[in-house]
Amino acid sequence: MNEESAKRGVEAVEAFIDSFNAQDHERHADTLNYPHIRLADGKFTTIDSAETFIAGCRRNEPRLREEGWHHTVVASLEVLHSGTDKAHIAIRNDRCRADGTVYHSFDTFWIATLQDGHWGIQFRSSFLHAT
Repeated sequence: MNEESAKRGVEAVEAFIDSFNAQDHERHADTLNYPHIRLADGKFTTIDSAETFIAGCRRNEPRLREEGWHHTVVASLEVLHSGTDKAHIAIRNDRCRADGTVYHSFDTFWIATLQDGHWGIQFRSSFLHAT
């Protein structure tokens, strides 16, 4: 386990969640490394640029608000592996309403990478429903 890489991976997760909760799409895009790959609902999606990611965030924000989303909390986080340029991180995220009640929890696996001196999330794989 590379402790420095583990720490930087966790910081990338925290920056991702903070910018997501703020719905600051530009700052949110800066928390990723590209190409960014997501595996959800049985499909791989590759996002090649910050501009593409920002456009997707803008499209998804109304849906989040309609479902009652107010913020997301990292309920648990464990760095599983880390090397000099990568960290594997298991996370449980809770989607919360404005009053703090959790209406959806899900398990997810993220890979944070070091690219050109920047730590960012490069891969996310989430389960639709937590078990």
